[in-house]
Amino acid sequence: MTAAVRADGLGKRYGRHWALTDCALEIPVGHVVGLVGPNGAGKTTLLGLASGQLAPTTGDITVLGDRPGAGPEQLARVGFVAQGTPVYDRLSVADHLRLGSRLNPGWDDALARRRVQRLGIDPGRPAGRLSAGQRAQLALTMGLAKRPELLLLDEPVAALDPLARREFLQGLMEAAAEGGLTVVLSSHLVPDVERVCDYLVVLVDSRVRVAAPVDDLLATHHRITGPRRDPARLPGDRHVVSASHTDRQSTFVVRGDAPVHDPTWITGRIGLEDLVIAYMDPTSTTVRTERDGHRTTLRVLR
Repeated sequence: MTAAVRADGLGKRYGRHWALTDCALEIPVGHVVGLVGPNGAGKTTLLGLASGQLAPTTGDITVLGDRPGAGPEQLARVGFVAQGTPVYDRLSVADHLRLGSRLNPGWDDALARRRVQRLGIDPGRPAGRLSAGQRAQLALTMGLAKRPELLLLDEPVAALDPLARREFLQGLMEAAAEGGLTVVLSSHLVPDVERVCDYLVVLVDSRVRVAAPVDDLLATHHRITGPRRDPARLPGDRHVVSASHTDRQSTFVVRGDAPVHDPTWITGRIGLEDLVIAYMDPTSTTVRTERDGHRTTLRVLR
């Protein structure tokens, strides 16, 4: 089956700065993918490369089996909503829909008008006078009505209030279910990713740290706590994602299929947000100090 996005040795450099380095990635079709990572990790650059707006410095990337932006047919298969959900302030909502129909051969005008009506957005209102949530919904409508096979969204809900975010994500889930399209959603809001995504890609320091279905990640990652121990002494079939220590105790986030058969260790499940944090900050350590009978935990980054 053709991958939605496939990258091999992909890199992008701006001057002396590498925004993306040696990226190896394969995203299968049919998923809603959460692309997460700290600021500056390379998320926007990866989406720019996948949409054909940027050219790679090194390596290769294919989207739906072809080079991004290879021609009109390839461009028609990919929708892109840039960061900040940009729209034209002086154009009305109806103007946006007419523009979309002229620029996109597969434009679904009925879908666009139906979404605008259902959302209660006045077609005659200039986009510059819409609320942030309505502007985001208009941008999503433009992306969906193009009827793409792959929809790329770069931090589309970052500036929205919780209610507007929920409404946007609900609309996205409904559209993905109805249209069977693949979605890549860049976000630093892990609860939003957890709500809508079934596949996760974590970018850290311009490199892919992990990429897999969410259910698989949650099933194979655990938090184990026990007597202080060097990570090298853990069973060899477990990959240590992150480690923290007190003077007597160690806590690890580990990846492995087999359970821990050691009565001195407590094994617990890990949520998606903690899993993402573990991959984003794998070098953190924790030290403990005692003061007035209370435990103080200090997070030390190195």
